[in-house]
Amino acid sequence: MYRVDGGRHLYEWDAEWLRGYGFASPVRIGNAAAFQRQIDVYGELIDVLHLTERAGLQPSAHGIAVEQAIVEAVERQWRRAGHGIWENRGEPRQYVYSQVMAWVAIDRVLKSRVVTTDQDLLRRMKALREEIRAEVCREGFDGGLGTFVQFYGGRTIDASLLLIPLVGFLPADDPRMLATIRHIERELVHDGLVYRSKQAEEKGHGAFLACSCWLADCRQLLGEHEAARDAFERLLSVRNDVGLLSEEYDLHTRRLTGNFPQTLSHLALVTTALGLSGPIMQRGGG
Repeated sequence: MYRVDGGRHLYEWDAEWLRGYGFASPVRIGNAAAFQRQIDVYGELIDVLHLTERAGLQPSAHGIAVEQAIVEAVERQWRRAGHGIWENRGEPRQYVYSQVMAWVAIDRVLKSRVVTTDQDLLRRMKALREEIRAEVCREGFDGGLGTFVQFYGGRTIDASLLLIPLVGFLPADDPRMLATIRHIERELVHDGLVYRSKQAEEKGHGAFLACSCWLADCRQLLGEHEAARDAFERLLSVRNDVGLLSEEYDLHTRRLTGNFPQTLSHLALVTTALGLSGPIMQRGGG
């Protein structure tokens, strides 16, 4: 995370005398997430580089060097606890989605047309890809619940698990993944919109709008085309008068809340719209 002037220090403090929109509080200046560890970011970046290569763009020598440096960082750090995609402020944990994205970083480099000539690195990456997959399926899956969970050793789910099939880690119809999708539909979907977790709902957060698109994408992969369209059209119904979305939607007050406009919401909307319109190049390789 960077400041608009390029600085990396975004120390956070509360402006206690101010009230936010609708008297929301606290009003925070800066962002403590600047100091968090989010392993998933590495996978997101490598996935983007891989997608551009599949789309026909030729990587530069500098880009290849950066990509190699990133996967070596993943190799060193993938087991370290972090704060996850939701920037949780509590105890660092090994979040399942973060571990999956560490796998994505390694998987995409190994699938690249520009394969490194470093045979030792290739050998390590192939072994690491299998090691991460095995650990996620062992530590990130709860046999009692029959689903993947939010973090290793946890007993709760969260909507980031919907991204597991979208990035190609497991197919949507894998029994473990299918059970996870159904559990999310039962526990986190209210009035057609998806909350990111039970904890977020209990704290008064709204439905996280990008998650509804992820659910639509999963349903599409399962061949449930009508249900996928229903989830997408429910999302479209909460746009404002010029078609924009915020981060969340408050089902009690019937209004958009959180960061506005929110890039992640619109990115998810565009991706789902394309996926429902016909074949497109998918992140997971399809």
